[in-house]
Amino acid sequence: MAPFTPHLAVRGSDGTILLRGPPNCEEFQTFQRDNRQSRYVTFSKDGALFGWCNGEKVNVVKSSTGELLKSFDLPKTSMLEFSPLGKVLVTWKQYTKTQDNPQGEANLQLWDLQTGDCIKTFYQKKVQGWCPSWADDESIAVRCVNNELHFFENNKFETIANKLHLQKVNEFALSPGNNPSKVAVYVPGSKGAPSFVRLYQYPNFAGPTSALANKSFFKADRVTMLWNKKGSAVLVTASTEVDKTGASYYGEQTLHYLATNGESAVVQLPKNGPIYDVSWSPNSSEFCVVYGFMPAKATVFNLKCESVFDFGTGPRNAAFYSPQGHILVLAGFGNLRGQMEVWDVKKYRQVSKPQAADTTHFSWCPDGEHIVTATCSPRLRVSNGYKIWHYTGTVLYKEDTPAGKELWEVLWQPFPAGTFPEKAVKYQAASSELGSTEAKPAQVYRPPALRNKPESSTYKLHEDEPPQNMKPGAAGEKQISKAALKNQRRREAKKAAKQENKSDEVPHLVLEPAPASQAPVTSSHGDPETDKKIKNLKKKLKAIEELKEQQAAGKPLQKNQLEKMQKEAQLLKELEELELEV
Repeated sequence: MAPFTPHLAVRGSDGTILLRGPPNCEEFQTFQRDNRQSRYVTFSKDGALFGWCNGEKVNVVKSSTGELLKSFDLPKTSMLEFSPLGKVLVTWKQYTKTQDNPQGEANLQLWDLQTGDCIKTFYQKKVQGWCPSWADDESIAVRCVNNELHFFENNKFETIANKLHLQKVNEFALSPGNNPSKVAVYVPGSKGAPSFVRLYQYPNFAGPTSALANKSFFKADRVTMLWNKKGSAVLVTASTEVDKTGASYYGEQTLHYLATNGESAVVQLPKNGPIYDVSWSPNSSEFCVVYGFMPAKATVFNLKCESVFDFGTGPRNAAFYSPQGHILVLAGFGNLRGQMEVWDVKKYRQVSKPQAADTTHFSWCPDGEHIVTATCSPRLRVSNGYKIWHYTGTVLYKEDTPAGKELWEVLWQPFPAGTFPEKAVKYQAASSELGSTEAKPAQVYRPPALRNKPESSTYKLHEDEPPQNMKPGAAGEKQISKAALKNQRRREAKKAAKQENKSDEVPHLVLEPAPASQAPVTSSHGDPETDKKIKNLKKKLKAIEELKEQQAAGKPLQKNQLEKMQKEAQLLKELEELELEV
């Protein structure tokens, strides 16, 4: 059987085409190019169907052959989606009212793709949450209507099978994965009451104890809820539009974790600042967070919200796991320069560091080997085009949009899970005529006052923090759990105590005076009590120096540590007095 080749749908001002993915990277000839300007393109979840609307019709074709399966005369359609099994096509158009029809026309339509008949129409005024959410097996579908979630079973939209009513509910997320389905709902706070997110299992909605998990929090104008692939946990990013402390232009964000077993927690992020991106690993047991004022930190956490690996700081604001979960790309797009860091997740080793300037779109190919980056309108109206890369940093295909034309969207054809097995990670760049675009090290900014001084100047605009396995002393060390680290420290302390006791038992020897040329090994003042006090004072001053270094590195200190630092002057004075006495 020939290997599968994912297609790439390309939508622009000169029409819609399907491109065969790597290694060919050529137009799919059996799909008839549509030269009319499309408003929306989409694939079914398994990639078998491809649909688009062009201002005249909504067309559905078979992705593998380009054969036209259905065509609907719906000129005003703006958006369309397929149900997970490809049985239902959903179309949405702008809601409008006229003098003849003041109530308006139902603008959300559901179509049976077997017969072409309209199953049901709904009123859906807002574009946010326009499409119903289905379980993977289409056993249930959900819509949010006037503070209620309406549940439909087996695509029978004439009858509401169940309802979940919560005051002012305005956001929900249905879990992926196997039955029973779960749903996460968000209710914003009001009149001093906190906002909250609750998890329910369908159809158990009755009674106050029916919720699987509950998390309440303040400071939330909006939330983003992200389920893991198994549907066992959800991450909630709560955001405020304005940071009242004035610390951030981006408002204030917090990250919360809820699991279907009832556990909930706030994910503690070591660096202050915005949360740019949160991404679940496809294995559903880890997630990556990009956060903090620039240069931003990136950290992988486990299901206990404990740090697994810290990538240090860098110019990044997005994280993308490969479909197989073996590679992670940390990238800086938007107002950053497009630098990408490609990491082998199993070894936590960097594979490549390419750069894709002016990128507005990034997505992984289902094969886990290739990625596409694109510069699209209207985000950027110049230098539109797209590139297909190998993850080792090599550009395999490049298409620049001609002057006067615009690129609007590129979209990979999805495939069922398991179609492309995980392959061993390669570190050697793939061969290509276009080569690679490794990011050149940018020259460090130097203020005018330092420009005529030697390069060895210690001035830094900000402190860069290396990845966890590249910090001094980290080479060759294995990542161990907290419990193992605690046991190791306990053993070291016991060993040190034994050595100290042994040294106390050794009789003191009378040593001959050292020659004048040799420096004294230790300084003694004759009085054992005074020596002991001086030793303790020096020990405390050394601890204060270490705290100062931690504070300079940006690590938050506790109250008792700050109080200890304030005693430095007093300790220095005591040390000086003791040394003067002798």
